[in-house]
Amino acid sequence: MAETRPRIGLFVTCLVDLMRPSVGFAAVKLLEQAGCEVAVPRAQTCCGQPAYNSGDRADTKAIAEQVIAAFDGFDYVVAPSGSCASMIKKHYPGLFTDDPPLRAKAEDLAERTFELVSFLTDVLNVEAVESSFSGAVTYHDSCSGLRELGVETQPRKLLNTLTGVEIREMEESNVCCGFGGTFCVKYPDISNKMVTNKAAFVAASGADTLLAGDLGCLMNMAGKLQRQGVAVQVRHVAEVLADMTHEPAIGQPAIGEAADEESIAS
Repeated sequence: MAETRPRIGLFVTCLVDLMRPSVGFAAVKLLEQAGCEVAVPRAQTCCGQPAYNSGDRADTKAIAEQVIAAFDGFDYVVAPSGSCASMIKKHYPGLFTDDPPLRAKAEDLAERTFELVSFLTDVLNVEAVESSFSGAVTYHDSCSGLRELGVETQPRKLLNTLTGVEIREMEESNVCCGFGGTFCVKYPDISNKMVTNKAAFVAASGADTLLAGDLGCLMNMAGKLQRQGVAVQVRHVAEVLADMTHEPAIGQPAIGEAADEESIAS
């Protein structure tokens, strides 16, 4: 009798949906290669973290209720983001202390929710992936994924199985890049100092490519690296693991866009 394939609800995340859909497609590919059946509920929206971090509990609870309903019935919920996965897994249950039935549903969802790479390694026991990538990479550990979900060794484990990849650890790889969602808006000067330090460590590593598991961090660091003229490509780790690096790196224009910019400049 054939084993039942795990049914995965992919939590795409706002930034992936709007800014970097290729990360979502890479996540689907990795999960399907690992033997999963993947669906993307159309009713999903934001995880509610911006509202939560701003102290808006009413809107956070309304968003959480929608997410809980959208992902009902899946064996697991997987997100290509430690930040969003952590919001659901660590903070949803506490939103409903005054509503036992909803708290039970939030706790159930929390138990089924995982960050993408940790799910592959820790739950599905994936030892290697079918991919190839040549070059030196350095990895940034995003705050929520590292500190709330324990995501650190998992991406490095899978990257080390790729032929041609050399991991060059940067100094302070586990220190915040300064993005922090609403933090960079509330405290722009502090945020800029933090990402400036991070960009210096990335450049000093000598890596060709910067990887991470959260798109917000990646966009923040890519912007600073470009403004400083540092020639380091920036990609989500899922894109490399899924062998989907045909798209321009984060922050780089598409081929047609680059040609248009050169035409305008001339």
